[in-house]
Amino acid sequence: MPQNYFVTGTDTGIGKTIVSCALLSAYSARGNAVIGMKPVVTGRVCGEWADVKAIVAASSVAAPMEWVNPYAFIPPISPHLAAKQAGMEIDIEIIRQACCNLQKISDVVVVEGVGGIMVPLNDRNDVADMAFALGLPVILVVGMRLGCLNHALITAKIIQAYGLKLAGWVANQVDPQMNSFDENLHTLKQRLNCPLLGVLPFERNVSIRNFSTLLDITTLE
Repeated sequence: MPQNYFVTGTDTGIGKTIVSCALLSAYSARGNAVIGMKPVVTGRVCGEWADVKAIVAASSVAAPMEWVNPYAFIPPISPHLAAKQAGMEIDIEIIRQACCNLQKISDVVVVEGVGGIMVPLNDRNDVADMAFALGLPVILVVGMRLGCLNHALITAKIIQAYGLKLAGWVANQVDPQMNSFDENLHTLKQRLNCPLLGVLPFERNVSIRNFSTLLDITTLE
């Protein structure tokens, strides 16, 4: 049975790409044909988009870049602003069609969002609208740092308000000095009505393969 997911986070820069790649690696290790998708990316550095590069490297299936990454913008700003500067508008239907194409050639598609769940994509739609259009269960990446309780619980409520399934969440220790880490983790376990897939420790040199072993994807089945 195909298993496809949409990965969002409590904020930008909290590990959505790492978790997306770890999920791809975990499913690939079980013999699945996997592919990642980054529908919208902003912020090109040294001539490349690092998130897209990582997603492609973690995929076992090759696909046209217009399916994997329909929209890529150079400035590191909100997608709707980057698109306006480029004289474009992000079209969710184009993203939906690209995702459908990927689902036809793989067992597992992991779609990584951009920023948080309410980041604007154009004058009418935000990331939550994109997730709704794709119709995929959502995995929430919580960047464990001061303020994460509020951000995680608000994000979960938005996901549910859009009628989406919150399939699971991942705790990513982005702040190694976070006070009361265990207590915050316990609170989120109590308050988020979905399985905790894993806790990723803070590491400066991340190993996607090692991180993939820390995720319990059996809870998603």
